[in-house]
Amino acid sequence: MIRSSVWRFSQKASSAAASAATGASAKGAQRKRAAVLITAAAVGAGSVFALTRRPNDWDEYALPHDVSPQQFWSPPTRSQMIEALKQSSSRILRADGSLEQAKSLLMPSHEAVGHSPIPEVEHAYADVPEHDDDGFDLLIVGGGATGAGVVLDAATRGLKVALVERDDYGAGTSSKSTKLVHGGVRYLEKAVKQLDFEQYKMVKEALNERRNFLHIAPYLCSSLPILIPAYSWWLIPYYYAGTFLYDLIAGSQNMGRSYMVGRNKALEAFPMLRAHNLAGGVVYFDGQQDDTRMNIALVLTAIQHGAVAANHTEVVALNKTPAGGDDKPGRIIGARLRDMLTGEEFDVKAKGVVNATGPFCDALRKMDDPTSADIVSPSSGVHVTFPGYFSPRGMGLLDPATSDGRVIFFLPWQGATIAGTTDVAAKVEPHPLPGEKEIDWILDEVRNYLNADVSVKRTDVLSAWSGLRPLVKDPAARDTQSLVRNHMINVSKSGLLTISGGKWTTYREMAEQTVDKAIEAFDLKPLHNCLTKQVRLIGSHSWSRTMYVRLLQEFGLDTDVALHLSNSYGDRAWSVCSVAKPTGDRYPLHGIRLDPQLPYIEAEVRYATRAEFAVKVADFIARRSRMAFLNTEATIEALPRIVDIMGEELDWSETRKQTEFREGILFLASMGLDLLRVNDLANVSLIEARRWKDTSSPRQLSPALSASPMQSAA
Repeated sequence: MIRSSVWRFSQKASSAAASAATGASAKGAQRKRAAVLITAAAVGAGSVFALTRRPNDWDEYALPHDVSPQQFWSPPTRSQMIEALKQSSSRILRADGSLEQAKSLLMPSHEAVGHSPIPEVEHAYADVPEHDDDGFDLLIVGGGATGAGVVLDAATRGLKVALVERDDYGAGTSSKSTKLVHGGVRYLEKAVKQLDFEQYKMVKEALNERRNFLHIAPYLCSSLPILIPAYSWWLIPYYYAGTFLYDLIAGSQNMGRSYMVGRNKALEAFPMLRAHNLAGGVVYFDGQQDDTRMNIALVLTAIQHGAVAANHTEVVALNKTPAGGDDKPGRIIGARLRDMLTGEEFDVKAKGVVNATGPFCDALRKMDDPTSADIVSPSSGVHVTFPGYFSPRGMGLLDPATSDGRVIFFLPWQGATIAGTTDVAAKVEPHPLPGEKEIDWILDEVRNYLNADVSVKRTDVLSAWSGLRPLVKDPAARDTQSLVRNHMINVSKSGLLTISGGKWTTYREMAEQTVDKAIEAFDLKPLHNCLTKQVRLIGSHSWSRTMYVRLLQEFGLDTDVALHLSNSYGDRAWSVCSVAKPTGDRYPLHGIRLDPQLPYIEAEVRYATRAEFAVKVADFIARRSRMAFLNTEATIEALPRIVDIMGEELDWSETRKQTEFREGILFLASMGLDLLRVNDLANVSLIEARRWKDTSSPRQLSPALSASPMQSAA
């Protein structure tokens, strides 16, 4: 009886336990399912959040016409551009899909047909009437940073726009900068000390624009840490307070957070620094760029979006309607142009003309109104180039307290080291010479900051150049003596729109404001609002920081050559390599160097003439490549071969080749070459110069001059 009762009790207990276990198991399964669902929901929500475009994010898919040209795309030829200017229309530049156009990049320049804007850029193919009596919406005069920025802004808005440049794209101030993309810590210090709101506005505007460079042209721009050394302990918190404010103003656009370093860390970061009495320092971040390659990329991208552009084309007169009564001037309706290569003159029609000629803007203003007062107050900024071993590869130096109160930068760039700048009143001229007094001042200041192991001599200077800063006075201001710290936009009574002043870093915002003003002044009808914060420049779309490895493997290039091509042309480096001839050596397989110590190759000369409008020797040595800025002696030695390659491409006679050789030598005077040597070398025949590499080099040998910037920085 008891046994049966126990058995029944145990059975009930077992049943209850089983039920409990089953319930627990079910609840556990429910919990697991709930956890899985919650995790999936969280992942899904996170994915949606990550993939959803937010206002401050870069979004490469936001603009359907922000597309990369095909691999072997080349722009219309310069002859086609001149013809389009004559017709005041880009209609003739449309692609016809012919095989000749598709192969333009693979044939010599004088035989090429040239492409047109790519089909995906819809506004570049807007319907153009058979007879367009109004001509272009805008004619931009000046092909530097400002003019190139304006033509890109206008083209991407869908306006019919043309650009002309008397010399070459970026030939003036835009190629002779400090190569920094910066807000200007010295301007911030002045703004605080002098309570100068204009200085502050300029710094804030530049810092807001600085990061745009990294998005639209990542292969041409990078972040650079810069050390400010302190030789008194109290200067460290003082400098840090300034750089902290600099970072604060930059906000979300900041490139890196500044920080303080002690004496040992400062010497570790910049080993060449003078150690005596060094207390420490502050490191802050700014941007660095290849200025003229950036300039060329802006122009090519504008052409890709439908613009017409011609270098070596000068404005000789402004065309106007008849003057009205009451001394009312006629309205500008275009300009008369001269092709500087042929001397031919012709008229171009435009609803508005934009004067973006930088330091030369007064000449065009006087062409409009001979009674107008000068508004440019130019100053000269001299820089010098040293071998790469004068600075560490990844760290710049800022001397905030030179002997006369100015600041000086000491920066790694393109495997070399550049130092500058001075600030001296100067006259306006196309290619100013760097003064020996300014060069000596830079050398003295550099000596003060480097240790005894690094002697600084005049023979260490590989190159030197002088750029003009176009400080301007606003003609509409009551006080005409005060200089505009930022930039100035002015429209004359006859309709000449002048944009002047500013700096490289703010070119994009200057261009946006200029086009906004032009739309208002000339009653233009754009298809889009400003898009230049999103539109990436040619070469950026398929580029990556490791792309050079693929170039190296695919074409058998030297490592320094592959790196140089990737960082100078972006994804267009594949096009450069496609026209490279075999070396005939076991290695490298491709990439015949122009100079054994520099990474430039012969294919770049061909590409520059076929796809980048290089039509004179100086166009290549100073602006398509940076040879003249890195080493004038190496440039001299390579010059005969460069002339011969350009002669093949452009069908030059032997007489024209000799002229180009002479002009190339004369140009190097503006890059710091001694004038006596310039005169001697300019009288050498090209036939004799071709034998330099086989017999005796004209290079003046010294430890600095014979050093490779790329090798010395390694």
